[in-house]
This record gives sequence, C-alpha cells and structure tokens, in this order.
Amino acid sequence: MNEPTPHRKPRVAVVFGGRSSEHGISCVTAGSVLQAIDREKYDVVPVGIATDGRWVLESGDPDRLRIESADKLPTVDGAGAPIALAQHVGSTDLVVTEPSQPPRTLGEVDVVFPLLHGPWGEDGTIQGMFEMAGVRYVGAGVLASAVSMDKAYMKIVLQAAGLPVMPSVTVTAREWANDAAGCHERAATMGYPLFVKPARGGSSFGISKAHDASELGDCIEEALRHDPKVLLEVFAAGGREVECGVLQALDGTPETSVPAEIRVTGEHEFYDFAAKYLPEEATELDIPAELAPERTAELQALARRAFEAVGCEGLARVDFFVMPDESLVINEINTMPGFTPTSMFPRMWAASGLDYPALVDRLVELALQRDTGLR
Repeated sequence: MNEPTPHRKPRVAVVFGGRSSEHGISCVTAGSVLQAIDREKYDVVPVGIATDGRWVLESGDPDRLRIESADKLPTVDGAGAPIALAQHVGSTDLVVTEPSQPPRTLGEVDVVFPLLHGPWGEDGTIQGMFEMAGVRYVGAGVLASAVSMDKAYMKIVLQAAGLPVMPSVTVTAREWANDAAGCHERAATMGYPLFVKPARGGSSFGISKAHDASELGDCIEEALRHDPKVLLEVFAAGGREVECGVLQALDGTPETSVPAEIRVTGEHEFYDFAAKYLPEEATELDIPAELAPERTAELQALARRAFEAVGCEGLARVDFFVMPDESLVINEINTMPGFTPTSMFPRMWAASGLDYPALVDRLVELALQRDTGLR
C-alpha cells in the first residue's frame, strides 16, 4: 500500500477515455477535473486510455477535452507515450515506455481518479486491477461498480433490499436471435410504451422508446449495437425525473445533496444524449426540486439506502421517478455520474454548499484515506 512521503505532494493519476461508447464523455469529464484539481496540493498525472485499450501519457490540456457537438467529442488519440502501472514491493509506479528510449518512471501513484464511464471502467474491471495492484482509487469498489453498471442486477439487489424499482425484463442477443417471438410476448406482458436500453450502458447511448410492438424490434436492435444484453422497462407514465447525489463524509457516512428535477422540453421525448450534454438543447433543471419537505426527506433516505445496498463508496447519483401519486421509484444508481461542472451531480452539490473544486478534493481525500482489499 502506497503512503505519500512527507516531502512530496500526493500523486494523483487522472485516468480517462476508455474502450466504451462513452469514451468522449469520459474525456469531457476529465477536462473539467483537470482544470479544477488543486495543483498546489496534488501532483497530477493525466493518463488516457485509447479506444483500443492502450494507456498513454496525455497532455492534460482542458481545452482539448471540451465538448463541441454530439458528433464531435474529444478523444484519446493514442499518440502519447505508452504508460503502465508497474508494481513492486511497497509501491506502484507509473512507467513511460517510448520506442528507442529506456523506460522512465513518473514516480509512485498514491491514488487513481478513474473518470471512466461504461464498461471497462465503471463496471468493476479497472477497479479490480487497482485492487490487485494495491493502489487506492476514487469511487466504488469491484462489486458495487459491477452491480450498479448492470441495470438488471442492480434492480435485483435493490429489490432484495426492499427498495422500489420499475418492472422490467431482460433480452439477450442470443434470445433475440433464436426466439424473437418469445421476446415480443414477454414485452407484451408489461404493456406499451416501453423503454429499451443497453443493460450496461450510460449517457443515454442506445436508449429508445418503443411506443408499440411494431417499434420494439428496431429499438432492441439499436440497444444491441451497444450491449448484447438489453433491458425492456415499463414507462413511468407521468413520472417526474428527480436525482439525488450521495457523497461520503470523511468518516464514511453517506450524505445526500438537495435533489434536482430534470424537465425535458422541446422535441425530446426523454432525457437523451443531446438533452444531457448539448447546452443549446431544451432541458430545464430545478435545483432544488420542488418537492414537499417530507418527500425530499424520503427521497434522500432512499438514496442513502440504495448507496449502501449495493456497497458504494465515495460517490453516486441515484435517479428517481416521482410518480403522480407522489410515490418514489428508483430508476438507477450511477457510481461515476457525469462530472462536468454543468452535470447534475456537481450542480446538486454546489447547491448544497460544496463547490466543484471542493467536491473534487473531497473525493481524492476519501480515496487517500481508505485501504484497498477487503474492507
């Protein structure tokens, strides 16, 4: 286990990009964190993961990592010097290996800030690698990351904990190829419209709304482009979309932000990619959400219970539907939510009294003080 020596600042490796379809959003998130993190307090090393899985030393220029449009997201191009975590007794170093050059070390890594969204980053895979290497890292561990990434298993865990979720069924690529009629029958038992989404996706990639059975096939095919496992979920008719941030205090206690409501207007039927990330799109936010005090308290209590039910650490965003009868249903839990200053998680915490730089600092401090391994 690495312990920062007294004569140097803790070294933070900010890791971003990755192999999932959310590569570009991860880069945007990293640009915001790299701009906000306290360079007087931390030695920051930007590490990019290209779409083919190569780890490279990145420039860390926040301007290069800004979003321009839905079809022009920043990327890790893989042209930087190859980089790897090299473990040896007592520490883990970042080592740069360039052609025709001897390997050079950037020094010990004290904590990794993995700003990765989707599979191969938010799903427990990279967390397992950090655990094997004995490196501290920001955010949820292996099991909590895996369970929260897979929406089907997330629902199973939350239901077992007595928490309310929307009814759904799963369809695999094999089931769809071998028994499409059976998949249609299972969908029909829930009624239309249905939301069809990749079971292990995010940022609204691959999500569509099947208004009736005639649209189901195309919606499933679209979701299967992103994930061989698809979730068919009952439409929360009349439900308001309200989110709540959860953040651990330095003593480990989960704290909740004020909740926020998303109201999608214009031509968007739901909170899709454009509504989430493009500023010119018609999305209205109420921070805090207009809820009765007792409903706010109930929602925050459910968010904390969901956080603990899946074993989260560090941070999470819990998304709810507030139904017309004022009942609450959990939509999903995100262990590495959108993290730009305009994303909901940081904005909810800013409205709760913790600004963006302080939020980044809290997460790094939490990671520095916790152990790897069983805890």
